[in-house]
Amino acid sequence: MKKILLLGDSIRMGYQQYVKEALTGEYEVRYPEDNGRFAAYTLWQLNQELKWHPDIELVHFNNGYWDMNVEAPMTEAIHPVEEYVSFLRRIVLLCRQCGAKVVFATSVPVLEDGAAGDNTGVQGTINYKNEWVKTYNAAAVALMEELAVPVNDLYALCMEHERRYKCDDLLHLTEEGSRRCAAQVAEFVRKYTEQ
Repeated sequence: MKKILLLGDSIRMGYQQYVKEALTGEYEVRYPEDNGRFAAYTLWQLNQELKWHPDIELVHFNNGYWDMNVEAPMTEAIHPVEEYVSFLRRIVLLCRQCGAKVVFATSVPVLEDGAAGDNTGVQGTINYKNEWVKTYNAAAVALMEELAVPVNDLYALCMEHERRYKCDDLLHLTEEGSRRCAAQVAEFVRKYTEQ
C-alpha cells in the first residue's frame, strides 16, 4: 500500500484524521503528532519522516500562519516572505531528492484581523491578517509554478463559505471546514499518486 505524508500547521491537524478515513484501504496515511508550525520546522519533520520511511510516495503540505506571524516584542514576521519561500523550496527539493511526489496547499483565509492561541503548549499567540495570507500564498504559488508543483488551493475552497469555515477564534477551521478540506486533499492525493 502506498504511503502518503501530511505535513503542516494546525489546519493540517484539523483535517488529517478525515483524510485518513477517506483514504482507508487505498493508502497508508502518515502525519506527525505535533504541529508543523513554520516551514522551517516542517522541513525538519519531513527529514525525520523520510529518514525512517524512505518509501513515502507523496507529501502534501501547508505552512504559512506561523511564518507570517508577528508576535511582540518582534515587529516583523518570524519568517519574512523571502525566507518563507526559501524554506518551501527546500521542502520541495528534499521530497524530490528522496523520490517523493509533492503537493502544496495554500493557507486558508481569515475573516478579519485578530489573534488566536496556538496548540503547541508554548503559550504563544498566532496573529493574523488576511492581507498577510494573500501575500504569502501568492509568493508560495509563484514558487510552486516555477517548480511545477501542484497547488491544492484550500484558500479558494474556504472562500466559497460565507464564514470561511472558521471557528470562534477566526483562525482554525470548524469540523465542517476540516472535512471539506480533507475531501479535497484526498482528491489531490488520488490524482497525483497515479501520475
